[in-house]
Parts: sequence; C-alpha cells; structure tokens
Amino acid sequence: MNTLKDLAPAEWPREKLIGTGPDSLTNAELLAIILGRGQPGKDVLALAAEVVEKLGALQDDLTLDTLLDIGGIGPTKGCQILASIEFSRRFLTARKKIKIRTPKDAMPLLGGLRSAAQESVVVLTLDGNNQVIKVHPITRGLANQSQIHPRETFYPAIQDRAVSILVAHNHPSGNLEPSESDLIATRRLVEVSKTLGIPLLDHMIVSEGGFLSIRERFPAYFG
Repeated sequence: MNTLKDLAPAEWPREKLIGTGPDSLTNAELLAIILGRGQPGKDVLALAAEVVEKLGALQDDLTLDTLLDIGGIGPTKGCQILASIEFSRRFLTARKKIKIRTPKDAMPLLGGLRSAAQESVVVLTLDGNNQVIKVHPITRGLANQSQIHPRETFYPAIQDRAVSILVAHNHPSGNLEPSESDLIATRRLVEVSKTLGIPLLDHMIVSEGGFLSIRERFPAYFG
C-alpha cells in the first residue's frame, strides 16, 4: 500500500476525489478521507488499509470495541467510522423502498432502535405492496418502560395514507420476552386497527441480540 509520501499531490485521496470523483477511489482511500490523518509511524492510508482489511474479515456486527482493537483507532476515529457507516445505511435505506414479507425484513430499518439506551417505539407505515413508506419515532420512555398509545401510533399511518403498519419497540435489557404490558398494548392496537381499517402487521420487540415477533409467538392476538 502506497503512503502519501509515495504519491503525487494529485493522487492524494481528497484531491483524487475532487479530480475524478468518488468512484475512482479504493475503499482504503475513501476511508482515509473520513479519518483525515494517521498517527506517528502509521500513515493515514496505511491505517485506512488496516481498517478495511479488518472489516473484510469481520463476521459479526461492527462495534466500537472492534475498531478500538486496531492500533491508531481511538474513540474519535472509531466514532467517525461508525457514524459514516450508519449515515450511509440510513441514506441508502431512505432511497430504496423495503418490502416487508417477514419480520426480519424490517430489521435493517431498526438499527437505531436496537441500540437505544431507553425503551422507545417506532411505527413503520406501509403501502399496498407492503413497502415501507416511512419510519416514525413515536415515544421514548425510561430505561425500561415506554407507553404505546394507539392515538400516537396510528396518527402517522393516517398522515401517510398507509394501508398497514408495523410497530416495534426495544428492550434495552436484551430480554426479548414480551411483558404483560407489551401484550396488552398489542391487543389494544389490533382492536384499533380493525376499527380504522389499517391492519397491524406485527408488533416486534428488538434488542442488540435479535428480535421477537409477537405475531409469530401469539398469532391469536391478530385474529
């Protein structure tokens, strides 16, 4: 891997992007622009190449701790990398409509919810083809409690002229088992959905470790 000293100024990552566009850059060069600088004894291109190699061999989800294991990556650079990846994911997701066939299909849209420190609720509004129109944050509660109100839940569905909705909330504790209040809220939402004619496709509980579909666990609630 070349260092900046080996390259003409026109070939430096930022200058190369300005001159020929981002498509002409390697993954390491793109990451070098995000990182900005390396560290003593490790040029930014070498540091970026090491991170790219680490990401290529990664089998689990990328975490800040994984990045901090790389020499030259501290909290600031680690956060820059994670933020740029999450921003890209959200931007691309917003441009590409996701179709919900199974609960798992919704997971790419729930990354922020899964890692939230407080129990929070979001509503996915869907069109007639089960494609997601928009993800709406609804409520944010205490560390382990958030109320799910039908009024706030169905308001964005009416605004979006949605044909159906999917509700999801997180359990910061990591325990995916639905509480009694989760089940009560599900029953209330199903009742209101029938009155409004906007079906509730599912109520999902998510955490860093995965998800649970209340519809799959308790199908009778949706009958």
